[in-house]
Amino acid sequence: MKHYTREDIIRRVKEKNVKFIRLQFTDILGTIKNVEVPVSQLEKALDNKVMFDGSSIEGFVRIEESDMYLKPDYDTFVIFPWTAEKGKVARFICDIARPDGTPFEGDPRSNLKRVLKEMEELGFTSFNLGPEPEFFLFKLDDKGHPTLELNDSGGYFDLAPTDLGENCRRDIVLELEEMGFEIEASHHEVAPGQHEIDFKYASAIEACDNIQTFKLVVKTIAARHGLHATFMPKPLFGVNGSGMHFNLSLFEGDKNAFYDEHAVLQLSQTARSFIAGLMKHVHGFTAVTNPLVNSYKRLVPGYEAPCYVAWSAQNRSPLIRIPAARGLSTRVELRSVDPAANPYLAMAVILASGLDGVRKDLTPPDAVNRNIYKMSRDERELNGIESLPSSLEHALLELEMDAVVCEALGNHILDKFTAAKEIEWDKYRTRVHTWEREEYLTMY
Repeated sequence: MKHYTREDIIRRVKEKNVKFIRLQFTDILGTIKNVEVPVSQLEKALDNKVMFDGSSIEGFVRIEESDMYLKPDYDTFVIFPWTAEKGKVARFICDIARPDGTPFEGDPRSNLKRVLKEMEELGFTSFNLGPEPEFFLFKLDDKGHPTLELNDSGGYFDLAPTDLGENCRRDIVLELEEMGFEIEASHHEVAPGQHEIDFKYASAIEACDNIQTFKLVVKTIAARHGLHATFMPKPLFGVNGSGMHFNLSLFEGDKNAFYDEHAVLQLSQTARSFIAGLMKHVHGFTAVTNPLVNSYKRLVPGYEAPCYVAWSAQNRSPLIRIPAARGLSTRVELRSVDPAANPYLAMAVILASGLDGVRKDLTPPDAVNRNIYKMSRDERELNGIESLPSSLEHALLELEMDAVVCEALGNHILDKFTAAKEIEWDKYRTRVHTWEREEYLTMY
């Protein structure tokens, strides 16, 4: 990550003919919001003096306490490459503060910083994330509205002519690289129209910022290609859904706390306790890492998404996989997260869960090195393998019973998040769907 001073930013804005400054933040549901000001207001923005109405943002505050201030993180300054030469747009990602300057407890980014301080109190210095976000590309109609028509029939790692999204994906990569991303891989995924672009790991806050920036760039560049990019977890029945695997590593200074060259699998006790913490609390945090009604259409057997609580260093069917790399690259891959998740909230609950395992010196169950999808229910029960929540309703009930996950969200975010999600579930539950009419209308 580049580090900018106030003077660096003012100079670059002048040199690059920037005309507008976009002050970006994320609401509780993970939606990117922004306040845009003309460049004449740059110094006011840098002084944390730009205000907005928090009562108009989902899950923030009531109208009688609506004034909020945007505090730009200088190091997130970037100029959008695709904006017009005559007047470019620059962006900061912001924390949100109350009028007295204190962090707003409903700001997901500030909340993650709070959990990271608890990590530091345990003696760890950083928590790194390498995300693997997947998305689908659908064609737009002549009015610019998304259709369900895919633009390719490609499969895993296919190239043109079957992968017609290749040019769009390549342009996304070029834009991301110009914005400072280090792209590690870009390829077609398993399902037709499905793609993945992997970028280098970063510390927790920076990685979450990168996920939000990535989503913005993907949608923007896809639209320029006449396509709609969606991070909906399961847009199509009968094919794989989109995940966002989280590759996690915990550090003490320059030492990877998950690595022990003398231990079994070279996994330290810290790593094992962290895994145990994730497994203990996964039922509680799934509502956050898989926050949509649609998320649970992905978490079903048969489409490579994890739906059983187990870990392994040898196969990809469990919830948690340990990739082969060791030393500084030792990491824990949590495979249930989907790209609809608010990354700041997901990181907060995942980190708090793992740290709870470390704090209590928990030990995970034995690794499961068989294909869990091929086990019978009796075999899974015999091996102590539980299932993830099967619906958003089930996940919300589990969330409310998990004190560690609730604490990681804080009372404000917890209350607003669960209220919004209960409304979402109720809308779904009471709606009559096409499948029901097809199945029952003539039968009864």
